[in-house]
Amino acid sequence: MYHLLARPYLRLSLSRSFFTQHPRQSGHNKWSKIKDKKGANDAQKSVLYTKVNREIAIAARTGGSVDPEKNVQLATVLKKAKEQGVPKDNIEKALANCVKSKDQTGERLVYEALAYKSVGLVIECVTDNTNRTIHNVREVLTSHSAHMTPVNFMFSRRGCMTVSLDNPSQALDKLMAVAIENGAVDVDEVPKSEAPSEVNPSFWMFCEPHSLAALEDAIGKAQSKLKSTIQSAEMAYVPVDRSPPVDGDLRAKVKELVESLEATDDIVRVWTSLDYPIA
Repeated sequence: MYHLLARPYLRLSLSRSFFTQHPRQSGHNKWSKIKDKKGANDAQKSVLYTKVNREIAIAARTGGSVDPEKNVQLATVLKKAKEQGVPKDNIEKALANCVKSKDQTGERLVYEALAYKSVGLVIECVTDNTNRTIHNVREVLTSHSAHMTPVNFMFSRRGCMTVSLDNPSQALDKLMAVAIENGAVDVDEVPKSEAPSEVNPSFWMFCEPHSLAALEDAIGKAQSKLKSTIQSAEMAYVPVDRSPPVDGDLRAKVKELVESLEATDDIVRVWTSLDYPIA
C-alpha cells in the first residue's frame, strides 16, 4: 500500500484504466440489447394488431353486423383480441372503421382459383373498383403459382357453426340431438390442429343455408344446459371431399397463400378445399 501511495501517478493510471473502457462498453451492449428486444416486441405487436384488425373487418362483413351481440363471429374475435392483450383503443378504432366501411356501397364478387394443381379456392370480395380487385387477386395468385379457373364443383354452400363443449362425454349426444332437430345435416369434431389451444373440444355443425339462423338460435338457447359456447356461425363454402390426404408442406403453402389474399384490400374471405379436414 505504501508503495502505491508513494507513487500517486500509478493510482491514477489504474483508476483511469478501470473507468474509461469497460463500463462504457457494458452500457453500450446493454442498451443495444434493450433496443433490439424492444424492436422485436414492437414488430410482434404490429403483426398482431394488423391481424386482429383484419379479423375484425372480416367478422363484421361476413356476420352482417358490427354489434357483437348480433354477430357471434365478431364477438369471438373481440374476445380473442382482448385475451391477446390488444389495447381497447385499437379494438374500438377497428370497429369504427367497420362502421364507416359499412355505409360504403360495393359490388360483391366471387372468384375461383386453383393452387398447386389440386387445391381449389373460392375468394369472396366486396369492391367499388372491379378492375383493381381482380388485378390484385391475380397478382397474389400468380406469386403463389395459382391461377383463376372454375372450381365450384369442389364445394357446397352450407351454413356452418363451430361449438365447443365443456364436457363432451356428457353433452355431445344432447348437442347432436338439438342440432339434428334444427336442421343440421352433419356434425364433425374439429381436429386439435385446427382448434384454438385454449378452447375445449369443438365441433363443426353443417346445415343448409336457410337453416343456419334457426340452428344458431336453438344452440344459443341451449348453451347453459349443454355447457357449450358458440365459437362462430357463418355461411361457408364446404369442400365436397373433406377427407383427402394432404401433405404438411402443401397445407403450409396454402395457408401462406390464404393469408396473402386476406391481407389484400377488398377481399372478405377465402375458402379452400382443405378447409374442415377430417382427423
